[in-house]
Amino acid sequence: MTNVGSLDRILRLVLGIALIVIPFVGGFGLIAGVTAKIIAVAIGVVLSVTALFGVCPLYSLFGIRTCRS
Repeated sequence: MTNVGSLDRILRLVLGIALIVIPFVGGFGLIAGVTAKIIAVAIGVVLSVTALFGVCPLYSLFGIRTCRS
C-alpha cells in the first residue's frame, strides 16, 4: 500500500539522486572520506527506492501517510 505522497516522492528522488551523484563528482569537498561516501550513497539509494515504489517502511511502522488516498 502506498504511503508516500507526490511531493514527498519528488523530494526523496531529488535528494536521493543528489546523494548518489555528489560523492563521485570531482571538486566537491562536501563529502570527504570513503565511509561518508558509502553512507551517502546508501541513503541516496534508499530514498530513491522509496520514492520510486511509493512505500516507506518507517512510515508504515509509525503509521504515517503523506498521500491523499
